[in-house]
Amino acid sequence: MTQAPELHATRCAICGTTGNATERWPATLTPEAFSVATFSARRLPDRVHYRMVTCDACGLVRSDPVMDSERLDGLYEQSTFDYGDELPSLERTYGEAIGLIEERLGDLPKSGIADVGCGNGFVLDQALARGWSEVWGVEPSSDAIGHASPEVGPRIKQAMMTPGLFEPGSLSGITLFQVLDHLPDPLEPLAACREALRPGGVVLAWNHNVRAVSARLLGDRSPIVDVEHTYLYSPDTMRKLFEKAGFVDVKVRPVRNRYSVSYLTHLVPIPRTAKEALLPPLRRSRIGRRELRVPLGNLCLTAINPG
Repeated sequence: MTQAPELHATRCAICGTTGNATERWPATLTPEAFSVATFSARRLPDRVHYRMVTCDACGLVRSDPVMDSERLDGLYEQSTFDYGDELPSLERTYGEAIGLIEERLGDLPKSGIADVGCGNGFVLDQALARGWSEVWGVEPSSDAIGHASPEVGPRIKQAMMTPGLFEPGSLSGITLFQVLDHLPDPLEPLAACREALRPGGVVLAWNHNVRAVSARLLGDRSPIVDVEHTYLYSPDTMRKLFEKAGFVDVKVRPVRNRYSVSYLTHLVPIPRTAKEALLPPLRRSRIGRRELRVPLGNLCLTAINPG
């Protein structure tokens, strides 16, 4: 049995306050929640989460209390790469999203782009295919890096995004796909992003939307309510966070993801026993591999580093 960690009160990333929040959902934790398997990507949703609250001042939803960041970093370092079946859909979805950075570059070159939380580096492969040079990844999981292609594997830094990781002003673009939900202090990596970006450089963040229709209908049965998620954002709180971090010209838009039918089945709130029976044959079938583009409540933000 995994030993449960000591939990610590969290602070609103936007307001900087502790307390001053209303409970949204009570905790459903067990000691087994704090394991490497739980903190590896795309496990079956299990409705295990911290106590979650909504800031009374700004509306930011956060987990409170949570485990310490040192133990959390260790879990992500040991996490496993287990979403290979969904890579074609992810490559198309996130590869197209790089185009949103390119639209906002102005006179900056397509040279120097980093994907934070890059997994096996599939976004870097997509950036190379789109004509970018000097591509970089940031990823804590050694297992994920071990699955990288020969072209991008040496370009992945096994680390968390912190100031000093990149030469100041060396990047034109930075992407964070489904990353900020997981971080205990999102302002630190955003400060590192601003440091690494050239003046006029573009950051792109792709996140769950806690105000999406599906999230509001399902409540804590939604797969986004999860022990891995320290924060859950809305269009308004994403904008406030990036403005607090010093970015300007912030634009937030709803987006659609491409998912296979089998992965959509993985997400829906039906009994676990039914999923475990359905998913193996579905993944092997033509229907299960069919790709759909669906609005599942994700948001995409782009913003400019003023320098």
